[in-house]
Amino acid sequence: MSRSLAVIRRCLVLALGCLALFVTGCAPQGDPPSQTTSPAPAPAVTEHDITFTSGPDTLHGTFAVPDNADGPLPGALIISGSGPTDRDGNSEARPNADTNANLARVLAQAGVASLRYDKLGSGETGHASRSPDEPVGYDVFESEMIHAYARLASQPEIDTSRLLVVGHSEGSIFALRSTHVIDEHPPTGLILVAPVGDRYLDLIDRQLTERIRTAESQGALDAPTATKWLSDTRYSVARLRAGESLPEDLPPQIEPLFNPSVAPFLRQIDAMDPVRLAQQVPSEVNSLVLWGTADSQVTESEVDRLMTGLSNARRVDLEGADHILRMYDDSPGAAVLDEDRPFSPDVAPAVRRFLNESL
Repeated sequence: MSRSLAVIRRCLVLALGCLALFVTGCAPQGDPPSQTTSPAPAPAVTEHDITFTSGPDTLHGTFAVPDNADGPLPGALIISGSGPTDRDGNSEARPNADTNANLARVLAQAGVASLRYDKLGSGETGHASRSPDEPVGYDVFESEMIHAYARLASQPEIDTSRLLVVGHSEGSIFALRSTHVIDEHPPTGLILVAPVGDRYLDLIDRQLTERIRTAESQGALDAPTATKWLSDTRYSVARLRAGESLPEDLPPQIEPLFNPSVAPFLRQIDAMDPVRLAQQVPSEVNSLVLWGTADSQVTESEVDRLMTGLSNARRVDLEGADHILRMYDDSPGAAVLDEDRPFSPDVAPAVRRFLNESL
């Protein structure tokens, strides 16, 4: 059950990012622009570059500690979303998203230290000890999470009885999994940011369908081609779930998603229904779910579905925030670039209230 790093990058960027192969013009991750406001002042925080090992690989990360904090601190592990997304939450597609860096800032303001890291295939970690074509299984990424968590817990500043896992987008699946696979100093809380609520192949199907229909409405695809691509997508999903071989001669625009080399990975992650994972979170673990009402990648119904599995959770809908929790505004003259759009001001009070109630 494996795939290469090169295929990981291509597959997940296509699946959960912007499918620019057939949609003319692509706003950042499909989100409309937003007006800019003056950024909040930076908190007093010291950041250190750190490394840790996971299997044969050395991974690079950032440990952020609030200045002038008294006594051992709560700690949070921050896990990135899909594709080659680095420790700060950035990728080639969105080099200035800074989702994780902003979450680390919010946590520091609330007195929580954090560790964020470059997973295999991203940032300073790169391919680590591996060649780009070396097969890599899903378990490699879960092991990275476990070792990153252990590295966080080992820091002398950390109170190991107050540990959190924060997962953005696909990272929410790993956050939910953390309660099952971390035995020493298990997390006492989860923060699920723009979380995945449907099974993985359902998410791919929905996002492909939306983008194919958008391309059709814009005249970039004719109706017969759009119908064929949708049919090919659903047939491929059905064969994956049935454990059968994938169809041959798929259109090149969707073939990377359903290449035989990625089939085992897709079957494994698709089997991890987020609702089932949520139902298995221990009742003593508190959860905070953050979702932006302008999120074009995770729908409200998906978050509604996830909430049915969480027994001890608070949900906060962030008005006007997009998938990376930056503010959305489609009015004429509004800012377009991620770096010019403010991080949602509603994140910090939601996090602070959750921490006050949970730690």
